[in-house]
Amino acid sequence: MKTLLLSFLSIVAVPTFAGLPVEKTIGIEEVFTPVGFDSNDTTEIVITGYLPNLCHKTPKVYIDINENKVNLKVTALSYHKTNPYCPQMVVPFTEKVKLGVLSEGEYQIAINENTRHEEFAAIEVSEPAESIIDNHIYANVDYIADLGDKDRKVILKGYNPSYCLELDKVEFKNNGENTYSVLPIMKQVNELCPMKLTPFAYEITIPKELERKKVLLHVRSMDGSSINRVVTLQ
Repeated sequence: MKTLLLSFLSIVAVPTFAGLPVEKTIGIEEVFTPVGFDSNDTTEIVITGYLPNLCHKTPKVYIDINENKVNLKVTALSYHKTNPYCPQMVVPFTEKVKLGVLSEGEYQIAINENTRHEEFAAIEVSEPAESIIDNHIYANVDYIADLGDKDRKVILKGYNPSYCLELDKVEFKNNGENTYSVLPIMKQVNELCPMKLTPFAYEITIPKELERKKVLLHVRSMDGSSINRVVTLQ
């Protein structure tokens, strides 16, 4: 009877073997700072990195903005290394960080400042060119498909709210380092726009303006947000 009781207790104790997770600061690999934001936009940046093993879960970004200084703290839940359910493999992550609507000016970004994982970047917010929030309609992109070939092509996929909208042109802006802001500008071809979801797939070619092989495609979408994907160019 005692043997059975001990066996039962050992089975029950397995889930608590490694204890509760604790929140730890984690390092990042790269910071991507899209261009083209003005003081009417929700300014965004993108960070990428790797969780060191499967004992680390759920990356989280804390934001603190004080005048023109943006402090970011990037953390993850970490279980004790003795947890038997933590295979030793790195896990990549990509996080879009919404900084909110910012006044015009240049902002210094400090990530995990005063730790061994600290990184720094900067982003500029301009004054609106017009009195309206935005004078373009963007495609309602919800996915970026990588063709995986040597022609620097990807496909923007999604659903426009009406068939009266067609792609007019795609503009590219870059930050001079590692990010292309992609603007899929639509045009209205009919006076009436009945509500009918219309699928689209727009093939675009990534410019050769940046020398980096790994770049972020920051695609502005119809709802004022963005779709982001890091691609490796041939």
